[in-house]
Amino acid sequence: MTGAGTGANLLALRSHNAALVLDLLRTAGSDGISRLELAERTGLTPQAVSKITARLREDGLAAEAGRRASTGGKPRTVLRLVPEAAYAVGVHLDRDEVRAVLVDLRGTVVGERRAALDLGAGAGAVLTAVTEAVRATVADAVRATVADAVRVPVADEAQATVTDAVRVPVADEARATVTDAVRATARDAVHVTATEALPAGPLLARAGSLLGVGVALPGPLDHVRGVLHRVTGFPEWDGFPLREALAERLGVPVVVDKDTNAAALGLAAGGEGGSFAYLHLGTGLGAGLVIGGSVHRGARTGAGEFGHQVIQLDGPPCTCGDRGCVEALCLGAVARGDVEEAARVLGSGAANLVGLLDIDVVLLGGRTVAATPEAFVRGVGAVLGARARRTGEDAVPVRVAPGGGRAVAVGAAQLVLGPVFGRGDG
Repeated sequence: MTGAGTGANLLALRSHNAALVLDLLRTAGSDGISRLELAERTGLTPQAVSKITARLREDGLAAEAGRRASTGGKPRTVLRLVPEAAYAVGVHLDRDEVRAVLVDLRGTVVGERRAALDLGAGAGAVLTAVTEAVRATVADAVRATVADAVRVPVADEAQATVTDAVRVPVADEARATVTDAVRATARDAVHVTATEALPAGPLLARAGSLLGVGVALPGPLDHVRGVLHRVTGFPEWDGFPLREALAERLGVPVVVDKDTNAAALGLAAGGEGGSFAYLHLGTGLGAGLVIGGSVHRGARTGAGEFGHQVIQLDGPPCTCGDRGCVEALCLGAVARGDVEEAARVLGSGAANLVGLLDIDVVLLGGRTVAATPEAFVRGVGAVLGARARRTGEDAVPVRVAPGGGRAVAVGAAQLVLGPVFGRGDG
């Protein structure tokens, strides 16, 4: 949802209405939007909008962006979102690496970490790798901000202290956040006051500014409960409560979803409209489906297991236990160096999706696509073009998804940010 919903002047829906207003502030960008426009776009009364924006300004989420001439009367005050008011971390947990990004309220990446990982190394090792990636990403951002604030390099001792701070589990009874420890320790480490080290508006300066962590990884899994099923190629994860385990270690809310769903969510939040399929070809193959502007997960988060549709009976074995899956055929062709065949196979699977769901566009992503993007766009497009000629319909366009290697991690952060802006599919 991008400001298209209508508000309700009821106390019970106050948070919903605030989310509508926040989303409009987000989409307005740095130019901002007036209270009158907010009222017109949300359907709220001007009085309700004034109360909501006053609270948002008081909480540091909104600020004045200047004045704009009106058709009559005095110029209107224009408001904007304060991106640095809060942050979220997105984690892409792949089969062989972990990538963590720190994003602000606009979804802009302000910090990033990557590290090698073996998803089959066991729960303890994987949880430690994810925890360290998250905490290091936050610590890097804080170190950079403190150093900029005092205009001197942060000493080695200070850097070590900051890193230690984010590695300390947060006490439940204190109801603190990871950012509380980071901010306080960074302040003490450089021996200046809180005001000197963290002036108004710096990164992670406010208590509770880290909203949570979104984690995206291969499925199948249960998005609602945050529990993994038999992750393709790694059945030992079946039944593991990943969300609970990471929330306990990090001390902040955690949301878990499939990598393809997260990427699709990020694309939708970034402005990709209509209904589309995001096909992710990396160490595996899956699809994220957005239907009518919302991520379609299915009743059990089972939608989008695109790579395991069988298109060749008695074909080569797949890591899922079946034979002739699109994933097995596609990755097999890539391993042989036959990118054209891989693209043709991917196109055959995409054509099935187009026929079933009547989507508007097919977006391609993942490291394997990134290696030869033109070949995959051309090959998948050729198959969809041939299908269109047979049916007499217009061919569904194919293009590379924006975001590059960060697409899944950035989308994972949107799992946390989505509800802040009233997007219920976060």
